Amino acid sequence: MPTTRIKSIAWFALLTLLMATTRSHHFDSITHLPDASLAVFLLAGMALPFAAFPALLLVAGLVDYFAINYGGTSGWCASPAYWFLIPTYAVMWYAGRFYRARHHQSWHGLALFSATAFVATNVAFVISNGSFYLFSGRFAEVTALQYTVSMAQYYLPYLISVFLYLSAAAALQILMVGLLSRRSAHI
Repeated sequence: MPTTRIKSIAWFALLTLLMATTRSHHFDSITHLPDASLAVFLLAGMALPFAAFPALLLVAGLVDYFAINYGGTSGWCASPAYWFLIPTYAVMWYAGRFYRARHHQSWHGLALFSATAFVATNVAFVISNGSFYLFSGRFAEVTALQYTVSMAQYYLPYLISVFLYLSAAAALQILMVGLLSRRSAHI
């Protein structure tokens, strides 16, 4: 099996495990890590072939199904708006693709990675929360302004959870590149 394929399988397994272990709990829980799904889709867009995108969507859906039906997680968010997680995650995936084509190990590269992730996360927030307001059927008596004000409290945790995982991934990347270049210098 070629090395590239082995790396892709390893990345897919690692990202799937990260998403599955963090997804079944609400992001503001004190006792659990925040959901890594958005970061996983961005990182997968950078590292994996397109076939991983629908596979990760399937994993996310299955985790949600089991968490709601067997794990005691509230199904309050399960509504017609749930389908809008597909474009939400697609934004993150394509942000990863966008950055992948421009990646380079430098401070400029890190700044571009941060900016790309920031813009994509904001677009993802608007899609997921806007679609929930419009299509969940749970806010008939709430104006768009009232909903926006109430959702504002979730914005910072949403952003922080994504950047928590992306910062860890960037730090790992920097460490690995440093270790590999040090190793090749000694050979």
